[in-house]
This record gives sequence, C-alpha cells and structure tokens, in this order.
Amino acid sequence: MARRRRRRPHGGGQLVAPELPGGTWAIRWREAGQRRYQGGFATRELAQRVLARIAGDVATGRAGLPPDPRGMPQLHVLAGPFLDARDLTHRAADTDRGRWKKHLAPWFGAKKPHEVNASLVRHFVEVKLSEGLNPATIRILVALLSALFANLVEDGVATANPCHGLPRSTRRLMKPTHDPRTTPFIEKLADIRRIFLLLPLPISIAYALGVLAGLRTGEIFALKWLHVDLAARRIHVRESVKGPLKDKDSRVVPILDPLLPILAGWKLKSGGEGLVIPPLRSDGKKIDKATPGSFLRPVLKALGLARPGLGWYEATRHSFASQWVMAGGSIEKLKEILGHYSVVMTERYAHLKPELFTPKDMAVLDLDLAAGDAVPVPLGQSLGRAPAAQGSK
Repeated sequence: MARRRRRRPHGGGQLVAPELPGGTWAIRWREAGQRRYQGGFATRELAQRVLARIAGDVATGRAGLPPDPRGMPQLHVLAGPFLDARDLTHRAADTDRGRWKKHLAPWFGAKKPHEVNASLVRHFVEVKLSEGLNPATIRILVALLSALFANLVEDGVATANPCHGLPRSTRRLMKPTHDPRTTPFIEKLADIRRIFLLLPLPISIAYALGVLAGLRTGEIFALKWLHVDLAARRIHVRESVKGPLKDKDSRVVPILDPLLPILAGWKLKSGGEGLVIPPLRSDGKKIDKATPGSFLRPVLKALGLARPGLGWYEATRHSFASQWVMAGGSIEKLKEILGHYSVVMTERYAHLKPELFTPKDMAVLDLDLAAGDAVPVPLGQSLGRAPAAQGSK
C-alpha cells in the first residue's frame, strides 16, 4: 500500500531548497490572498525561522512583509484621493491640483511608489530649473510630492519618502531667490493717508483694514460686522474668502487709533450688517482677491508711488508690519497680529528697527587704529614691505 502523503498545514508556508549546491534557501507563503516569496537565506534553519515568524504575523493580522510593490497602482491614481482630502484642510488645494497636473503628473503620474527615488526627484528639480521655473516654485512642488508620499508611507502603500533623501546640494538649488527684506512698502504715513483718500468706497475701507490692522486680503473681504467689536476695539479674524485661515487658527487683532473712526463712520454709513466690505459683483458673491489691485495701481501711479513689486499686499499688510516695527512695536505682538506660526517669519521686519544698531553698538570694539605714529599704507603697496626712507634712491 502506497504511503499517504502528509499535507502541509494551511497557512504555514513552504521552504524552497536551493537548486544548486551552495545556493540559498527561499520561502513561499500566502498573504492577503496573494502568493509571496522571499529568498536569500544562507541555511535551512534561518529560512525556517523567518517563515515561522511570518506565519505568526499573518495569523495575528500583522503583515509579514511590506505590500508587493508590483501590485500597487500608479501615482496618478493615488494622488486623486490625496488631493481631494486637501480640499477640506488647505486653502491652496485648487492651486495644488493645478501644480500636480502641470508639473508633477507628467513626471511621476505613470510611476508606482517604489519606482520614485531621490535620483528621479533630483533630476526633476534640475530639469525644472533649466526650464526657467522659479526655485521657490520648485520647492513647493517637491513639498507637495513629499506630502503625498508621507501619506502613502503612513497608509503602508510606500516604504519610504524619496524627497527625504535629497542631498544638500539639490536642496540648495531650491533656495528662494527673493529676499523678503527688500520687499517694497509705503514708507511714509502721509502717503498712506493720500492713498486712502484717493481710493473709492468700499475699497478704501478694505485698504484701511489691511494697512492699519495687517489683515490678509482674503480675511478683509470675508470679515463680518459680527466679528468687529468697536467698543472693545478688537477684530476677531475667523475666516478667509476661501474658508479656513492660512494659519488655521482664529486670532484677535486690535483696532488701532487711526482705524477706529474709519470703521465707526463706515458702520453707520453701511448699516453695520453682514460683510464689512460688501460684494462689488452683481451676483452678490465675495470679491476676488485680485480685484483691489486694479483700483490701487492707478492711485499709486497718480501719486508718484508706483514701483516694481509694490502691489496690494505690499501696500497693506507688509506696510502695516513695517510701520509697526519702525514705530518701535514689539515683534512678539506683531507676530500675534499677523497670525504668523513662528516669530522667525515676523523677524524679517526687524532690520527696519531704528535702534537696531545704536551708538553703543558702534563702540563695542574699543580700538583706535589711527592712534600714535601709525602711517597709512598707500593703495597698492604690500603690507609686508616697509615704506622706503625719505631721500633714498
């Protein structure tokens, strides 16, 4: 009678002996309905121990190995839910979708997560730079790709974030070229008054909220009278035109002396209901953020204040911060008013403080190079060669 073959226990896996002498052992098992394979074990005992551990992990619901990358969908499929989720959490979600479609999808959309590595990302950066794309824009693109992979790693779809492996030399290529300390602003308080008087209502009120309270453009046109407390002299900034604030958290902004009579008079004139700045469009929708600039530009030109880089943001929020610092205001308080996440961002205005370098700072080195019989060295003469004596040939 033939010997009955003993069946292998279900889910226990299988050892695969080497095909050639001196070869390595391998193991096979089933996980999540798929056949899995792993090789490279030097001995049968090692392969058996690994197989036993994997079988135990599978039995308790823990994956033995990361998911098979060959079965993963391409990034253009995985990016869809990722971008949809950002609609609820990020104000720039629409812009991010455009960035993905225009720049990232042509490079990475047809790739699977395991096919994207630091070398490919570095090549992407170099090509975009050669195309003339601004380094700051490229930095945003890489950050968006990194955010996608961070989600994929957390969900177990990817094993690593390739953007984290970029060398320092590549990161330097994405360094912003703009120095925020060179951003233009309205330098004279008298010019702020002249601009306000020439702007038509209600754009002039919007300008006052930006230049005298530091509100962002979207915050200005979403502000409701319900959130303006003239008696307590404070504005509760809670939303933007597109919904959530850029910094996510609401904040309280003080109503300074120059702004108080402007808001009080406008409240009486407008009725003090609904939006502080009523819609200019006939359909009643909120004003577009680009609209106030079309009113400001001719005013700046008429006053002789127009110059490159000076737009609505620079003439309002940036001018407010600059004037605050030049008046000796606290950087920490300015951070709270502007809603900056970190004081590091606010400190870009610190170079405007008039007391930044005091006479005491100038005298910190107590040294007089001109004291005694010191003789200035003529231009072009070596410091290591003594001057020739008078009368010598």
